[in-house]
Amino acid sequence: MSPQKRVKDSKAQKRTSQDSDSYKTNLLALKEEDLNDSKCSLKHGQNDPVKDYGHADDEAEDALKRAVRYFEKGPVETSRSRDKTLEKHLKTVENVAWKSGLAPEGIDILLNVALSGKFGNVVNTRILKCMIPTTLISEDSVVKAVSWLCVGKCSGSTKVLFYRWLVAMFDFIDHKEQINLLYGFFFASLEDDALCPYVCHLLYLLTRKENVKPFRVRKLLGLQAKMGMQPHLQALLSLYKFFAPTLISVSLPARKKIYFRNSENLWETALLAVRQRIQGPPPEPVKLMLGPANVHPVKRKWNSYSVIPMLNSSSCSKECGKKGMALSDYLRSNGSFPLEQLKSFPQLLKNIHCLELPSQMGAVLNNSLLLHYINVVKDESILLRLYHWLSQTLQEECIWYKVNDYEHGKEFANLLDTIIRAEYFLQEGFYSCETFLYKSLPLWDGLCCRSQFLQLVSWIPFSSFSEVKPLLFDHLAQLFFISTIYFKCSVLQSLKELLQNWLLWLSTDIHMKPVMDSPLDTTLGGSVNTVSELIDYIGWLSTTAMRLESNNTFLLHFILDFYEKVCDIYINYNLPLVVLFPPGIFYPALLSLDSSILNQLCYIMDRYRKNLTAAKKNELVQKTKSEFNFSTKTYKEFNHYLTVMVGCLWTSKPFQKGLYIDHEVIEKAGVADYKSSLNLVHHPALLSYTVSFLLQEWPEERRVNMSSVRGKKWNWYLDYLFSEGLQGLKLFIRSSIHRSSTPLTREHKPHHQH
Repeated sequence: MSPQKRVKDSKAQKRTSQDSDSYKTNLLALKEEDLNDSKCSLKHGQNDPVKDYGHADDEAEDALKRAVRYFEKGPVETSRSRDKTLEKHLKTVENVAWKSGLAPEGIDILLNVALSGKFGNVVNTRILKCMIPTTLISEDSVVKAVSWLCVGKCSGSTKVLFYRWLVAMFDFIDHKEQINLLYGFFFASLEDDALCPYVCHLLYLLTRKENVKPFRVRKLLGLQAKMGMQPHLQALLSLYKFFAPTLISVSLPARKKIYFRNSENLWETALLAVRQRIQGPPPEPVKLMLGPANVHPVKRKWNSYSVIPMLNSSSCSKECGKKGMALSDYLRSNGSFPLEQLKSFPQLLKNIHCLELPSQMGAVLNNSLLLHYINVVKDESILLRLYHWLSQTLQEECIWYKVNDYEHGKEFANLLDTIIRAEYFLQEGFYSCETFLYKSLPLWDGLCCRSQFLQLVSWIPFSSFSEVKPLLFDHLAQLFFISTIYFKCSVLQSLKELLQNWLLWLSTDIHMKPVMDSPLDTTLGGSVNTVSELIDYIGWLSTTAMRLESNNTFLLHFILDFYEKVCDIYINYNLPLVVLFPPGIFYPALLSLDSSILNQLCYIMDRYRKNLTAAKKNELVQKTKSEFNFSTKTYKEFNHYLTVMVGCLWTSKPFQKGLYIDHEVIEKAGVADYKSSLNLVHHPALLSYTVSFLLQEWPEERRVNMSSVRGKKWNWYLDYLFSEGLQGLKLFIRSSIHRSSTPLTREHKPHHQH
């Protein structure tokens, strides 16, 4: 390996920016500067506050140039004066770096100083901690700094801090091609136990498919055998297994909450300022739509802040910004299409092979055209960069990590809204958001960003239920049971959308490999079992909630909405699954005082009947037993529910089997003959319809006689109910009850046995 040669070649190809070149020239010309210029400036501007402020900036810049030149040349004074001068210049660099950042050439020089061992370990550490860019970092500087690691003049702690810095600043490096050529050098550093976690993190960001080699897989497996199941090694192995599944046969842990510690903690505040400098005044989150990307943002307050970076192509800003260089010249010389010029879908189709993605992948979240690109290209390295950005940003911006800091609550909610819109646009959940949910849910109060949080839950990628349950659902259940009825309804709505997304994924992509390596059961049977377990769990939540809320009608509407989705799985999604609702939901719905609940129940039962009938016909056609044949228990349970409904609505023979009601309770309720007093006429949810029907048809009658509704009146009453919009009841009666052709008789029998 010859890093110096790569540096030379790379420098011949590109420079960081025109401003940086100017800064370099000024720095090298420091010997010829007349220091009296600053005195003259002070003299002429002493009565002008604006000039004084500019003069202060000039003095700071001059001081920084002297400090950088001092570190570049190395100490030459005696020990006592050297310490004073060194401390003075260190403070100058730190103050400027944390206030406004360092230019690329300043970072280039100071990185060489810190890693060359000219100064002591303490000084090197302080220099590395203030390596904060004004905007971007030159790739050449990183390559040159890595070459110093081969010399061995810096201590182990300095190397660790350098790798932490490299991971934290990864998104701010203008290019990655030359750095990726050093992949072998970084991989060899895994031997160092202290460096291993941070090198793994860096490799995780750099790894491409061509980097995965058999000898590297063997090396990682050997390190795992030596060090045990370390999260950073598992992360790299999981990534390798995703790129080359045939090279890794060992089983890896199913799911980790987080693989790497956050390397940005030291520079968190500074990186926030860098992002603000790069993107400028941020726009409000915009609705994603197909079309031009130049949406005019709504004005915001001067101190507002958006976490989503602005779309910026670094090479375009460097090359196209040069005076006299047209876009056509740039395209001919570079071969890639700058993102700033991407305005329409036809442009995307024409240039899809030569798009240059932004250095900060979070910028794609607000751009529908780039989301289309990600969805079509399926480049794993792009997704890895996006997931890494999401993981770090969500961890930094999550306001309930910071118990007393709610200053940026609106900005955090806007960030979540942007992510949710991107997931909806792609119709696919992000694994980084799933990890964020697992980590943050135990700390969530159920109030902050409730709408956004529950929408993230609905976009969790399809996963093994046994893995998700302890990490997510068990924590969510604790909040569910102690919260208000409105929170319960919101959770049920979110879980219904989660089920729908999982069903869509299974019905369309069951034979396709997921985007990221995950511990899914790859068989259809295993996936169907996961969905069945999710439905059973939501059924348990619903039953418990009904008891806690005293069979609340509003809550029951949301529960039945969920089972409207469940009852049609076999027909709508072509999946071999029928799961019935539990008795704790069926009976409260059947005996509800709300006619809309009864109507909804009838519709669901009709759909269950059609799905089970279709499944039975399919089994008879195949004439072979498969793992997806429904058990007789499912048919028996449905037939029992159907018999009870027919008894309550039609034959006036309710609860002959299964449900027992104490006679003392019946007597206290004042029901003289309950066995023959419950049907469509006397059902508590339909009493108002019965009275209205009798008053409408026979207004001259002084007394309403409900027992008179029989024979022809019974059929007229049914037509009246159907005309009132009870379509679910109409479907149920027509499909599940055989009505005699003789209108005067009431001897009707159900035909529901399967």
